[in-house]
Amino acid sequence: MIRTGKKFSKPEMSRVINGDVVLAETEAPEEKVRLDILMKEIYKSYNRSSLQKFIESGFVTVDGELVLKPNAKFVRGAKIDLKVPEIVKNADLKPEVIYEDENVIVVNKPSGLLSEAKGEYCPERTLADYGFVAHRLDRDTSGVMILAKTEEVQKFLKKQFQNRKVHKKYYAVVSGTLKLNEARIDLPLVRDLKRPTTFRVDANGKESETFYKVLQSDGAHSLVELRPTTGRTHQLRVHMKYLGHPIIGDTVYDGEKADRLYLHAGSLEITLPGGIRKVFEVPMPEEFLSVFRKEK
Repeated sequence: MIRTGKKFSKPEMSRVINGDVVLAETEAPEEKVRLDILMKEIYKSYNRSSLQKFIESGFVTVDGELVLKPNAKFVRGAKIDLKVPEIVKNADLKPEVIYEDENVIVVNKPSGLLSEAKGEYCPERTLADYGFVAHRLDRDTSGVMILAKTEEVQKFLKKQFQNRKVHKKYYAVVSGTLKLNEARIDLPLVRDLKRPTTFRVDANGKESETFYKVLQSDGAHSLVELRPTTGRTHQLRVHMKYLGHPIIGDTVYDGEKADRLYLHAGSLEITLPGGIRKVFEVPMPEEFLSVFRKEK
């Protein structure tokens, strides 16, 4: 017997080969994409860094399940929900308004209140909620700050800070007794690459000048008046540390532990729109003097 072809065990396959049946094309599985990238496509008003923080903070669910990793991958048809909680952190910290007109608001910032958020999302109230920020104080520094009511006024004020047309006076309580009652500190500052959020003295750094005057001392601590002519980040804190008398409460720059950072912006002299030159002052916090009334 002559065999004309191979016998198939599955008749339907023979029909496919003979062209009687056409198989449907198999769809390729849909591509999965990182969650933070998918969210950026949906929530366009937030930057990717903020969306990553939302995911890591537990604000995001995918198809009803909580997801905590920004690099988790899902298909584009997944149901993504973002629920950002209302701001609750530092809700009780509010600045005291000491002056206001149609252009500016001048406040006494409490220690612990952030001047301005570094990223797009900030889970707490900041001074930027009250006006346009023209300059900054460190979170734990208290004292006088000026806010603009419009972006145009903000630019006007910022230019004065940049051109050193603003005069500032601070008070600080530092450890120990300084050798000189009054002196000029001329020490350039540069970012510390080993700790990028901090600064250090370096001959190749940016010009940084501070004048100080000792107002009171008991041997263990000194109350000093500080007048910076430049506005470098952490300038006063780094200068006092370099002299061997760090500000108390400044644990970043080797200050002794305390209930707060003992640095306070006491006065600000600036020109307001219209050419009016004004000096705004806020009193030194009571705790600054209480340090010297404690029993030894």
